[in-house]
Amino acid sequence: MKKVFLSICLLFSTVWMASAQLLPTFQLGIKGGLNFSSLKTDEKFFDKSSRTGYQAGLWARIGGAGFHFQPELYVTGKNAEARVNEGDAQVKMDFTSLDLPLLLGTRIGLGPIAARVQVGPVISFIIDKDNSIFDRLGDIGKTGSYKNQAIAITGGIGVDVMKFRADLRYEHGLSNLTKDGAESQKISLWTIGVGYRLF
Repeated sequence: MKKVFLSICLLFSTVWMASAQLLPTFQLGIKGGLNFSSLKTDEKFFDKSSRTGYQAGLWARIGGAGFHFQPELYVTGKNAEARVNEGDAQVKMDFTSLDLPLLLGTRIGLGPIAARVQVGPVISFIIDKDNSIFDRLGDIGKTGSYKNQAIAITGGIGVDVMKFRADLRYEHGLSNLTKDGAESQKISLWTIGVGYRLF
């Protein structure tokens, strides 16, 4: 009888643990970090170099059974520096955007320590931009105006340690930033971020 009781307890414990793994969980936290941006052009009329920017905002995670969905929302300062080959004019592009990554990922590990792999699209809404680049490049007809929205794809790795989070990602711009018939420009960046789980 004792063995039967222990077997039933073990069975219920196993089922409960399996069910707990399948149930979706919800997390919410804060995040901050640095990015290193550079401009990409089809005709390569820029000699480009990367510059440092920032990001700060919130993240959420919904998941279970090893897979999760992680939307984020943060303010990003993106900066790029380039030298125009034809005019040898050095210009800097600075703008602030509201970024919305929508990531799918998997968590590899047990308990409070685990590694992550994540990938997904990023939608950016430009909320402030430095128009001085238009004046510098207007004479050689290489740029018009910048759009107020852009789409990119990002992917990277991360680690969870207790309530702390760390990420390394690469973001590749998919949409052209310019309009009015100007030379195509796309922005790509590396990001290093750290976060903290609030609950």
